[in-house]
Amino acid sequence: MGQVNAHVSDELVMRVGIPHKGGKLAFHAFREGYPAMVSANAFWNPKKGQFVVPEISDLYEVPFALDSAGFVAVSQFQAKGKQAGMAGIYPWTAAQYLELASLLKPDWFSAPDLCCEPELLDSQEEIDFRINATATLLEGTLQTLYAWQNELAKTESASVIENMLKPPVPVVQGWKKSDYLRCLDLILEVWRRWEPWIAPPRLMGLGSVCRRSTDHPEHGLYAILQALDGCLPEQTAFHLFGVKGSSLGQVKKLGWVKSVDSMAWDVGARIKAHKGAYSNTLAHRAEEMSRWMSVATARILPGTGRQLDLQLSS
Repeated sequence: MGQVNAHVSDELVMRVGIPHKGGKLAFHAFREGYPAMVSANAFWNPKKGQFVVPEISDLYEVPFALDSAGFVAVSQFQAKGKQAGMAGIYPWTAAQYLELASLLKPDWFSAPDLCCEPELLDSQEEIDFRINATATLLEGTLQTLYAWQNELAKTESASVIENMLKPPVPVVQGWKKSDYLRCLDLILEVWRRWEPWIAPPRLMGLGSVCRRSTDHPEHGLYAILQALDGCLPEQTAFHLFGVKGSSLGQVKKLGWVKSVDSMAWDVGARIKAHKGAYSNTLAHRAEEMSRWMSVATARILPGTGRQLDLQLSS
């Protein structure tokens, strides 16, 4: 009873995105002491139709979180059509994803969600569908988790089960302020049906943040954060998926944002290599990772600003 979905740091955690399930980039993150974020897609083998979890990986030495790869799933669905897994959009089932999370034992893992970036949408009706589907996917994930725990309870202790299978981090989706508020209501409605088996969410995620403008009054990052501020459950913190580095100086002033991640360093490495007409080697990418994280870390260091100083769009 009262299972917690994540342990949250007192300070804002900057996680560097790792595009592989191990290797030199993961080792570089370990050597530099960077917390990481890795996508479930990195472990998926489409030919075998299953996740492949390496017995040994540099990633296991890094404190990492697991992303459900919703953006990749929607992109693949649009390119290839109906998939074999969740909602006909994901290539893997809820059971396969939960098994992956139980084997990897990340710091936390996100619930499956459907992204709402404009390049993957046609209408507001599609946004509404994806918000509803995100809440439904959370319900299905919790149902599966509950069934598995009950089955394991026949032979294992509660503490063993809790360590093997943790509740996911639910993700709030949308594009405009009103979308996110509606999704938040739906997510919390689903979550509360499963309390007190699970505790109120200690951590939630904010999706479709990558490539988003910061200042637009309806769908800018600051406007979204302002709309959510004051609407969250007590003691609930947020992770921002794919946040822009330039926004970190403002985001850090919100006490309920405790975790962020970004793959911007890898995009920057590719662009620099192309412009400079040289190879985008692993060494170059590692160098860009360090450069980007150095700047990002400096931006999230505690400053003299107060939370009330945050310049959010009205």
